Formats: sequence, structure tokens, C-alpha cells
Amino acid sequence: MSEDRDPRAWWFDDDPIGQLQRNKSHQSARDDGARRKPRGVRVIQASRTGTPFSRIFGSEPVPFISTVPKSSSVWHFSNKEISDLALATFAFTVALGFFFSDTILGALENPSAFIIGAIRSLLTIAPAFILHEIAHKIMAKRYGCWAEFRADPSGLRFGVIFSAITGWVFMAPGAVMVLGRTTVSQFGRIALAGPVTNIVLWSIGAIAVLAGYVTGLESNITNALLETWIWGNGVLALFNMIPLGPLDGKKIKTWSDTVFWIWLTIAAGTVYANIKILGPILGPMT
Repeated sequence: MSEDRDPRAWWFDDDPIGQLQRNKSHQSARDDGARRKPRGVRVIQASRTGTPFSRIFGSEPVPFISTVPKSSSVWHFSNKEISDLALATFAFTVALGFFFSDTILGALENPSAFIIGAIRSLLTIAPAFILHEIAHKIMAKRYGCWAEFRADPSGLRFGVIFSAITGWVFMAPGAVMVLGRTTVSQFGRIALAGPVTNIVLWSIGAIAVLAGYVTGLESNITNALLETWIWGNGVLALFNMIPLGPLDGKKIKTWSDTVFWIWLTIAAGTVYANIKILGPILGPMT
């Protein structure tokens, strides 16, 4: 290892979250034979009032020193983030394949049901999940934070196994990790961006359902895709508005009770509309 390599250089790497999980010894510092210039703002301590802090999205503030890159584009995705999004999407697709084929036994008996269900999910529910997470990321970066999605391998494994056994989907795929300077209201807005995105996507699907019904321009394939689209986005929006644990609803409610109840009502309304209005138009879910 180069003797002039500062062991604190991990502060300035592209992935502060990943680097925090490493041994912070001189031996664990990455050695590329060259010094790195600081590229960000050193964040010293946690605070709910807007002073510098580092916060992991989905957990309480944790004091430590890190770096928030100054010039990173809102649309920048690291290789690690792309890999984690792909992994989480793949796990979601497999779990939903088991949902549509009614457990792994159903998938073995009827592989086509599993394959069709997985493709259907990839086209409809995967965008709901990916855009939900990207919305968190974009909002956080608008506030000058470092933000990237990180998959939770144990949550993905549990979700796939649970779906394979029960035929139902319950998964904790991961979360957008956020480091930087924010206030409670800004952090609440970062959380709100996800459910709002799902509600917007649901609205697009609902308009398409109604347009197809009015014009008669519909088919079994489009109805099946739209059905999964509106249910995927409606359920994701409502589930994430639950004010418990690491879910978005808790962060939003901490910021503003009024905003929380408004968007919880809207999210619940999407599911109600699926049951009472859009569902009867599309027919039974298949």
C-alpha cells in the first residue's frame, strides 16, 4: 500500500454508505496509488433542525463523518445502484410469478402461468417499484443530498421464499439511502415523493381503463396489464403510507399530520376505486 495514502480517504469515495460498512483501518483503505481530492461536504453530526447530519433513509439519524458529493447529477446512477435495482426488480418479478402461479408448486405444474405472470409483473409492477425509489432519490438530490438505492439481500430472499410457499407477496427489497443536510420538512418531502409517484402512475392507468371502456379499444391483454398496473401502484402507495417502522408514512407524519392524512386518504381512495369502479370494468383479476 502506498505510504502516503490517507486512511481517511474513504470519506471521499462515491459510495459513503458502502464505505461506512468497511473496516476504517489504514489497511482497509482502497489503494489505487494516487491521492483523491475531496469532492464533497464533510457532514459532522446529526440534528433535526437542519444542522449538518447524516441520515439513512428508513432509520433514525446516526452521527458520523461522511461526504456528500457537490456536483453529482440528479440522474446519476452508480454501477452499484443499477446492480441493486436490477437485483430487487428480479426478486420482485420472481415473487410475483409465484403469486400468479399460486406458489412454487403451481409454477412447477404450470410453468406458463409463472412465466406469463412474471412478464406481466415486469411490465407493470416493476415500473411502480423502480419509479417509487427513483422519486425518493431525485427529491433528495434536489436538496443537495447523496442518495442511492441499496437492496436488502435478506429481505429479497425472505420475500421470494415467502411467495414460493404461500403464493402471497411480502417483501422488503431495500431503500434509498440518503446522506446530507436536510430539515424534518425536507426529509418528509423526500418520503412523500414515493407514494405520490405511485398515485400519479395509478391515475395514468385509471384514465387508460376508463378510456378503453368508453371507446371500446380494449382487449384481454391490455385489460390484464392495466389491472396489474392499477393494483400494483394503488397497493404500493397505500402500504407505504402506513406510519410505522421504516415506511414513508412515518416520516411524512413526523413532518406534517395534515399532509399525511391528505395523502393517506388519496392512497386509500385508489384502492377503493380499484374495487368499486375500475375492477368491475376490467372484470375479475386473473
